Amino acid sequence: MNQVFNKIKKNVFGYKDNKKIYVFRLINSNGNYVELTNYGAAVKSIVVPDKFGNKENVALGYPTFLGYESDPCYIGSTVGPFANRIANAKFKIGHNTYYLDKNDGANNNHSGSAGFNTKVFDFLIDDDSIIFTLKSPHCEGGFPGNLEAKVIYKWSDENKLNIEYFATTDLLTPVNFTNHTYFNLTAGKEQIHNHKLDIASNTVLECHSDDIPTGATSFIGNLKSTNLAIIKMIIRGEYNKYFIFNSDRKKESPACTLYDDVSGRTLNIYTTYPGLQLYTGQFLRSKHKGTKNRTYKPFDGLCLECQYYPDSPNHSHFPNTLLKPSEIYNETITYAFDVES
Repeated sequence: MNQVFNKIKKNVFGYKDNKKIYVFRLINSNGNYVELTNYGAAVKSIVVPDKFGNKENVALGYPTFLGYESDPCYIGSTVGPFANRIANAKFKIGHNTYYLDKNDGANNNHSGSAGFNTKVFDFLIDDDSIIFTLKSPHCEGGFPGNLEAKVIYKWSDENKLNIEYFATTDLLTPVNFTNHTYFNLTAGKEQIHNHKLDIASNTVLECHSDDIPTGATSFIGNLKSTNLAIIKMIIRGEYNKYFIFNSDRKKESPACTLYDDVSGRTLNIYTTYPGLQLYTGQFLRSKHKGTKNRTYKPFDGLCLECQYYPDSPNHSHFPNTLLKPSEIYNETITYAFDVES
C-alpha cells in the first residue's frame, strides 16, 4: 500500500541484504513526476510532457527490482566514490599507493566493488525532498577513509530535478560523484541519434583507446545545436568523451542543453562541476531478459555525467578531487525539463 508524504509516494520495490528497497514517486502540482529508488540512490523514471501535452518517461529504468540487481550499465545510479576511470586501478597519495578493483580491463571504472550503484542507501523524506545517505567503510574497493555520502533529490513544480551531493571523510581520499541517468527525450520511440546537443565547451580531454586521459586537451570548436551524428564526426567517432566547460561560462547558464525536435522536449543541465562526460550508450545492454523487464540495446539512451575529470588522482594538473577530513564535498546537478513549440 502506498504511503503518501506531502507530494511523495513510497512503496516497496524489493529486498536486498535483509533491507527493503523502495520506489519513491515525487509528484509536482502539474502531475509530472520523478521516481527514485534507494538502491543505488537511482533515478528510475522522469515523466514530463511533450509539446502536445503527452506525459511520458524520458529516463531509462526497469519496472522490477530484478532488473536493477542484474543491470551492468549503472542505469540511473548515483556513481561514487569516484566516477569514471582510474588508470591501472591505482593511485598515490603521498608515499602510499592504493590499489583498486580492475573492473574495466586493467583499469577501475565507477569504483568497482565500492560503487554506490549496488548499495542500499538509508533515506529520509523531508517535505518535498528525498535524502539518501550511505557510509562507505575504509578500504572498501581499495579506497582510503570512512566516507559518509549524502544525496539529496528535489523535484519542483517547474519540472526541475535538483541533485545535491555532500561527503565527509576521516582520511584524505578521492571523491567524484555523478548521476548516470540515460536520457531519451523521445520516450523511447526512437534512439538518440537525432537528438541535438549544446555543450558550453570548446575542449575535450584527449584519451587513449581505453578512455584513460593522456593528460592533454583538444580544441574542438563550438557544438551549439549540433546533431549527435555530427558530434561523432567532430570528435573522431568517439561517443565517450569528457568535455571541459568554457572558463567564461556563467553559473546561472546551462552547462548543456539536449533537444528533441519531434517531441519538442528540452533538457537544460546546470551544475557546479567543471565538465561532463558525454556517453551515448554504445555498450548498453540488459542481462535480465524476463518478460516483466525492459531490455536495452546500444544508443537507446545517452548520459550527460557532470563530474570532475576522469583519472584525476593520477594527473596533478587536473582539478583536485582529494577530499580532506576538514572539508565537506558539495556539488550540484540540476536537470530542467521544458518544451518548445
